[in-house]
Amino acid sequence: MKKIAVVEDDRVLRKALKSLLEENGYGTCCLEDFSNVEEEILRAGPDMVLLDILLPGTNGQEILRNLRQKSQIPVIMVTSREGDMDQILAMSYGADDYITKPYNPTLLLLKLEAVFRRIQPETPQEEVTWGGITLNLLRSTMTHEGEERVLSKNEFSIFYYLVKNQGRIVSRDELMDYLWDCNDFVDDNTLTVNINRLRKKLEEAGIRNAIETRRGQGYILL
Repeated sequence: MKKIAVVEDDRVLRKALKSLLEENGYGTCCLEDFSNVEEEILRAGPDMVLLDILLPGTNGQEILRNLRQKSQIPVIMVTSREGDMDQILAMSYGADDYITKPYNPTLLLLKLEAVFRRIQPETPQEEVTWGGITLNLLRSTMTHEGEERVLSKNEFSIFYYLVKNQGRIVSRDELMDYLWDCNDFVDDNTLTVNINRLRKKLEEAGIRNAIETRRGQGYILL
């Protein structure tokens, strides 16, 4: 279980972050004393830090700068101040990402997952199977009943991600975030086009109605 250090002086928000993270499978450690934050973080040994910029007696940017002298632990800055300057300063000091309050809980979780994927890239299997289909990650193909079909990079990435998350709804934002981490920028229209092309190739292989659209939620592989 990955552990997240929460450095937030607002007691209500700190409690909400703790609940959100633990409900989604993370361990937490919450700092309440801000006199020696860097040492407390290093002592706790978390896998990531959610670091507020505005803290009593100090600020998150200074903490981040000092922390980077001792550790490369991933840090996502959290702040109530809007504006490019905070973001520029946070990134220049070595933050891995940035989110502004009030934040969307789903967006925060996606940012956590994205940072973890970047620092610990997954080593995929050469082949993955689903419903009689074999996905070959090296050849970017799917094979069904002995017939191999080539998928585009985006089609393959979408299908692979849906297979890995079979049985749960995957939102469009989540898919686009995953494709972005695969070094391809995909907008909303492009995602729709690739989903339709993937469905057509599945139908050509004799697999119908495999990807179901859940209106307002996303897609689920049945």
